[in-house]
Amino acid sequence: MAFQTSPHPPLILAIIFICLSFTTTISTHYAPHYACDTARNPSLKKYAFCNTSLDIKTRVKDLLKRMTLQEKAGSIVSVADSIPRLGIPSYGWWSEALHGVSDTGPATWFNKSVIPGATSFPQVILTAASFNESLFYAIGKVVSTEARAMYNTGVAGLTFWSPNVNIFRDPRWGRGQETPGEDPVLTSRYGSTYVRGLQEREDGDKERLKIGACCKHYTAYDLDNWTSVDRFHFDAFVTKQDLEDTYNPPFKSCVLDGNVASVMCSYNQVNGKPACGDRELLEDTVRGEWKLNGYISSDCDSLQVMFKDQRWAKTPEQVTADALNAGLDLNCGDSLKNFTALAVKKGLVKQSVVDRAVTNSFTTLMRLGFFDGPPSKQFYGKLGKKDVCSPAHQDLAREAARQGIVLLKNSLRSLPLRKRSIKSLAVIGPNANATRAMIGNYAGVPCKYTSPLKGLTDYVKTVYEEGCDVTCNSTAQFQKASDAASKADAVVLVVGTDLSIEAEALDRTKIYIPGQQNLLVSEVAKAAKGPVILVIMSGGGMDVEFAQCDPKITSILWVGLPGQEGGGALADVVFGQYNPSGRLPVTWYPRSYVDLVPMTNTKMRPDPTTGQPGQTYRFYRGETIYPFGFGLSYSSYVYKLIKAPKLMSVPLNQAHTCRSSTCNTIDADDSVCTNLHFDVDITVTNVGKMSGSHTVLLFSSPPMIYNAPQKELVDFKKVWLAPGKPSVVRFRVDVCKRLSVVDEEGNRKVALGRYLLQVGDIKHYISLKNSRLSYILRRLPTIDTTAALKVVIDVAVSSALVAVM
Repeated sequence: MAFQTSPHPPLILAIIFICLSFTTTISTHYAPHYACDTARNPSLKKYAFCNTSLDIKTRVKDLLKRMTLQEKAGSIVSVADSIPRLGIPSYGWWSEALHGVSDTGPATWFNKSVIPGATSFPQVILTAASFNESLFYAIGKVVSTEARAMYNTGVAGLTFWSPNVNIFRDPRWGRGQETPGEDPVLTSRYGSTYVRGLQEREDGDKERLKIGACCKHYTAYDLDNWTSVDRFHFDAFVTKQDLEDTYNPPFKSCVLDGNVASVMCSYNQVNGKPACGDRELLEDTVRGEWKLNGYISSDCDSLQVMFKDQRWAKTPEQVTADALNAGLDLNCGDSLKNFTALAVKKGLVKQSVVDRAVTNSFTTLMRLGFFDGPPSKQFYGKLGKKDVCSPAHQDLAREAARQGIVLLKNSLRSLPLRKRSIKSLAVIGPNANATRAMIGNYAGVPCKYTSPLKGLTDYVKTVYEEGCDVTCNSTAQFQKASDAASKADAVVLVVGTDLSIEAEALDRTKIYIPGQQNLLVSEVAKAAKGPVILVIMSGGGMDVEFAQCDPKITSILWVGLPGQEGGGALADVVFGQYNPSGRLPVTWYPRSYVDLVPMTNTKMRPDPTTGQPGQTYRFYRGETIYPFGFGLSYSSYVYKLIKAPKLMSVPLNQAHTCRSSTCNTIDADDSVCTNLHFDVDITVTNVGKMSGSHTVLLFSSPPMIYNAPQKELVDFKKVWLAPGKPSVVRFRVDVCKRLSVVDEEGNRKVALGRYLLQVGDIKHYISLKNSRLSYILRRLPTIDTTAALKVVIDVAVSSALVAVM
């Protein structure tokens, strides 16, 4: 069926009207909105909530007691009502900063006379391919600096609903481009690190925030609009095991490691309950178990989706009450404003629950300085137009794209091209002169565009032919493209997708290059007289087996959606100014994968009864086009294992149950897990002729128990290596965090037995065992020798059995 861009057009139009009115009001003055403007209204000095010398908890408590129920309800929606009598202006909660400040949210916009654009970094999927935490943090810092500068000039809010940390489970998902990929460890590390970059203040104030980030969309959200199923009606049936070991870890890390200011619940249902109305997911887990220091927001219009699409309750007041009782604090939309007071009067929700929502939301605004008077007098008050789109920020955007680009094929070492050898370069393909396509969704207005054509032309003379557009339904221009290739010294073919192929509200049904682009590539390669470099610009993976096998296609590069500087970064890699070091953050499957796995199947593990081969590299059992973590370089690297234990004992206290019985596992939250770790030291040497960064990935294959992952990422490091120079890389492995597995009930366990650790071509086995044997040996002098010997033999045998499981 045709996709509806909104499930409730009249409601969305109303929200947009309100938002636009809000925007117009602010933009007329180009001044930031803030509360407690005591210079204009001295009477506000009498309120404790305006007294910056008091602690935030006291100030919020004072504010809360002065508000009416309807004022409270009007404050916990995305366009919050003003409260003139208390000196509180309207506030727009919804801004976006996925990979740069965006105007997708109505509380942030660009204006030619004030802030015409902001630095647009690569879409997240490419940044994640760098496997570089310091880069994730640096980008977050730049984005938050530009966001604060825009707030100070009156064209942005302070709360940004980014990043997206959903697992990229299926390559067809249109929003997979927004995520760090398919791996829970990489996604968790990206999410928490980017959040810290956005939120942490340079003055070290831990209580205050630079801007407020939000990790979304919680949880098991990875389908938008696939065939006849959309996100508003999708019910994700997820096992406790998959929820704990795949879907939830990035959100948990955002809260525990990133101290994120907000978590957004998703549209979909999870096991029959709307995510925004599930107390176990929100109140019990996010706020209770993880101790969220912030607010929980709904996705936009989620409560209306619960009422009208999912038919969760008979009245909108009941939906409102269910969401608030589940732990929701803020509603993108206006349901809480319209129905909260009535829900309280009907006894469906207690006013104390509403107070909790207001407290969590306003505490965040207090931490951001919204109630501290003029921003110009605050810590970030000097930031302004000069701090947006600065040369340093744009340079970082180019560096980020360079670090993420993945070299997939390089036969005959055809790359890098030698500038002096190329008199003419043919630049061909539907994305060869891409601009908007490079930045993907949630991108806003970039400072500028450096297209692939522009970037390559800055190096050498080029001839450009489009060949066809992205849909590539016509071959009419193929001959011109082939003619250009036949005359050039080398060819760069830039193909792939754009937002008409994969985007929010638009999932793919096929995972190969759209239309007749494959034919264009083959025809151009056949005609070319020199090396042919195929460049794939996409969010998701592609079946490019035809190009792998074509000897005329000498090199393949994946550039993701590389942001405003993508063309320059591509040219730097092609001409050897940068040595590629990116690794794929997702598996590239053969096209047959889509026939084996419906997008609605959320089970990660293989199912022999249905022929489902498993999802993501951790569970998939089948052929791949390129595996997770794959990536080549212009250099070669040699690994040598320096240090790693072969055996590790898990110390148990005398009262532990495993003292008196044979155990296969130990609870990962057990007291023995404190400081239980070991080191793996590797020497990495660059044996090539070119300096460059190198990504080192440490994987583990755990014992075969609980249908555990066949392989999973434990840790990663990025190192810089000059030719011939070695570097020691140390991985400190927290046993209970990094080697634990999840049982069928969702409990984390440390499996006793043999683990395979793998770094590059190095394989190393380590066995974990409990410490019963050493405990018994210490007691031998006090017991009968014959009996002791029998006990020692029994324990040794049981330990050996555990070790080979």
